[in-house]
Amino acid sequence: VQLAESGGGLVQPGGSLRLSCTASGFPFSAYGMSWFRQTPGKERKLVATISAAGGSTHYPEDEDVEGRFTISRDNAKNTVFLQMNSLKPEDTAVYFCSVITRQGDFWGPGTQVTVSP
Repeated sequence: VQLAESGGGLVQPGGSLRLSCTASGFPFSAYGMSWFRQTPGKERKLVATISAAGGSTHYPEDEDVEGRFTISRDNAKNTVFLQMNSLKPEDTAVYFCSVITRQGDFWGPGTQVTVSP
C-alpha cells in the first residue's frame, strides 16, 4: 500500500488549498479514506472521512472544519481530495491521508500546510 499526499504550501488566512492523495497497492474503491492532521508535540487528529463509494462524509465537530473543508474522491484515479477554504492560522499542520485495510493502517508521508499572513 502506498499513499502520497500533495498540494500543501503556504497560504494567507482566508485562502484556499486543495490537497490530493494518490493511492496504490489496494482496491481503492473498496475502502473508506480519511484525512488527518498533526502539529508538533500533539497527537494526530481526524479531520475528514469519506466512504468507499463517496456517498458519505464525516467531519469531527471538535476540529472546526465542517463547512470549510470538503473531502471527495475519484475512484477512477485512485485519488482522494481535501478542499480547504477559509483557512485559519490554526489549520497549520502536516496533513496525512490514511486507509485502514485488512492488512492494517496505512499513512502517507504527509504534506505541510502553513496558514500565515
